[in-house]
Amino acid sequence: MTLFIIERNFAEQLEFTSEGAAELTEINDEVGVKWLISFLTADKRKTYCLYEADNMEAIREAARRGHVPADEIIEVTEHRPEWLLAAR
Repeated sequence: MTLFIIERNFAEQLEFTSEGAAELTEINDEVGVKWLISFLTADKRKTYCLYEADNMEAIREAARRGHVPADEIIEVTEHRPEWLLAAR
């Protein structure tokens, strides 16, 4: 699976709920994507979400079905400081 960062812009403030998370997780499972973590900006109008998916289209499909924006989808590669230090 490939890692993607999704930037989502919301017109109104966003509140995370367990019900909303459960619904999105069910949709993601059906489409074949995995939501790993999200960051909510201080004004609660933008999120940055890390996902695993086979491709961007699967993420777009999950967003469409979940009625959430996916304004930017960027493929990324993970790098951790401990990995770089261990390679010394």
